[in-house]
Amino acid sequence: MSHIGSSGARLRTAARDSRSVHSAQKDLGAVRRSLRRDVRAGALAAVSMLPSVLGLGVASGLGAASAVISAVLGGAIAALLGGVPLQVTAPTGVLVAVLAPVTRTYGPAGSLTVGLLAGFLLIIASLIGASRVVRHMPVSVIQGFTIGGVLVIVLRQLTVILGPSGRHGGPVAFTAARALTAFMAHPHWHTVIVASVTMTVRLVDRRSPLPGLVTAVTIAAVTVLTLRLHLALHHIGYGTGGVPLPSVRFLEASSVPALMPSAALLALLVTLESLRAVISTQPINAADQRLEDRELFGQGAANLTAPLFGGIAATGSAARTAVNVRAGATSRVASLAGCSTLALISLTAAPLIAQIPRVALSGVVIATMVRSIDVKALRTLARVDRSQTVVVAVTAATPLVFNFAIALAAGSTLAASLALRQIARTAHVEPVPAPGRPVFFESLPVRWNLSAGLPEEQTDRFSLEGALFFATADRLLHPVRRSPARLIILDMSRVTSVDATALMALRAVVDAFARRGTHVLLRGVGPDYTKAMRAVGLANEARASKYPVADTGGTEARPPVGPPGPRKAADGCPVQDRQAPGFRRR
Repeated sequence: MSHIGSSGARLRTAARDSRSVHSAQKDLGAVRRSLRRDVRAGALAAVSMLPSVLGLGVASGLGAASAVISAVLGGAIAALLGGVPLQVTAPTGVLVAVLAPVTRTYGPAGSLTVGLLAGFLLIIASLIGASRVVRHMPVSVIQGFTIGGVLVIVLRQLTVILGPSGRHGGPVAFTAARALTAFMAHPHWHTVIVASVTMTVRLVDRRSPLPGLVTAVTIAAVTVLTLRLHLALHHIGYGTGGVPLPSVRFLEASSVPALMPSAALLALLVTLESLRAVISTQPINAADQRLEDRELFGQGAANLTAPLFGGIAATGSAARTAVNVRAGATSRVASLAGCSTLALISLTAAPLIAQIPRVALSGVVIATMVRSIDVKALRTLARVDRSQTVVVAVTAATPLVFNFAIALAAGSTLAASLALRQIARTAHVEPVPAPGRPVFFESLPVRWNLSAGLPEEQTDRFSLEGALFFATADRLLHPVRRSPARLIILDMSRVTSVDATALMALRAVVDAFARRGTHVLLRGVGPDYTKAMRAVGLANEARASKYPVADTGGTEARPPVGPPGPRKAADGCPVQDRQAPGFRRR
């Protein structure tokens, strides 16, 4: 018997070992498949952003090689040390809009110094947990600032296309006007044609199965064609001296105080851009400050290192990260593969890159900047609060005459003034009326049957009181984000005012919970805010559900009791016999 028992034990051990080997082989196969998918996604993302990286490097005044160094070295460091595994870090148009004036005033050394100082500031901000400060920035100011950067870069690239040399002083609006006047006096249409071709291809390239590949092929074809036709075009040039060595010879202590405001503005822009990517890729975990601070640390380390090798400032980009995700990226390997692909292309194709016409990349930069405008967010702002469009317009127009620091200050001051005015208008005295009809809203697209009920431990209730606007939205919604419940009830009967930034933040929370399968029920929404909530697409009225809400507290729902007849909602009004979004029939 003992012999039989020992044989059975050996058989069971062998079976477990066999299952372990099979599981290990399965895991190894999954890793290999994931590795291939990540490498392919990184290569596609690299090809997609290569034309814009080259163009932005030229637009910054430091050259295309400087932008490639930043995308390769800074992107790899941010991918290893950052908090978002799928983040793609590279130069962006808004950063170049800040760096280009610095380059014209202080030379390339000034831009490298600004990037180095911004890296220091980002690391300090990550260590002291300052990432939540940027959440208080109004959406209207951020959108206006983005549009202002787009206008500045577009006008400067138009100056390059239209002007003989593209070098004029003064505000960018006046420079573009002088370039247009000179062009009308002595037109040279070949530059306009080349820029228009690359710009058009870049605009429609986003809809292709391999975004960026068509643009890269078009630029190569245009380069070869212009060389064969011997057109008088300025080429971007490209250093082929191999791998650069680190150096701090560009740093001058005497220029640091004058460059510190630009470095602080650059650090703020990097924070805004990178945290937007955090929210877009990981909406549920976006409330984790440790994740945000780690991402800032990675961006700071990238900007601290890239200038030492001659690279300009870089930041995480929500648009490029989205391309990486759509390509199938699953880990940091994709970002590292993208950096390796960029390095390989820049080394092997350096002679061809050096012959690219500058106006061809100007068309790519114009299309890239135009695509960065969030039209959907602008429409939402206009529907929710038309006064916010004034903030957007002022913030966007100021850089055309002044600088970005003044634009940021002007937009923030105007947004704060409008918010305070809205809060002041809510202070009034009137007789207390009898309890009115309760208004209930439900989140979409979760389909939930409230009549089924939930255990008390799976339901969380929150009461919002006071003004819900850009300065309080993050603090008031923070405990809501951390709720693990399956049903969340928000009582908004004591909310005195709401602005567009708060509504969009609330919409982001509701959408994140919907993707997780959590239902959000808004109670006590005043009639003054109903139109704004519908405009932002936050909720639909729940009166037309099969089982109307019967509890005025908004916590439960029960089917109608009694003989069949017309159904009535909680306020006694008849309800149409139709299925409302967000509820399913039993």
